Amino acid sequence: MNEEMLEKDLIELTGEDGGTYTFEVVDYFFYNGEEYAVLQDPDEDEAGEKDRSVVIMKVNPFTDENGEEMEEFVPVEEELMEALIQVARTRLLEGADEENE
Repeated sequence: MNEEMLEKDLIELTGEDGGTYTFEVVDYFFYNGEEYAVLQDPDEDEAGEKDRSVVIMKVNPFTDENGEEMEEFVPVEEELMEALIQVARTRLLEGADEENE
């Protein structure tokens, strides 16, 4: 595994079809007191694509039976999605601007 892959925050989620999918956590942010994560396919970047698709999931922290802090990623309510997309887009664009400076 190369060094770049070790630096990525990768998670696996199970889709509605029962398949397992790997996502890279690009950013975390808060909206109305709740935590959300911006996820994307980690393999899309290797193709050099600039316009990568993203998924926004709600983050529910919990402590497992061993006392370890964990995160559960759950789908976002449809009525919140547009506002969350705007927040995520603004944060990602600001981050891209900072990288180009």
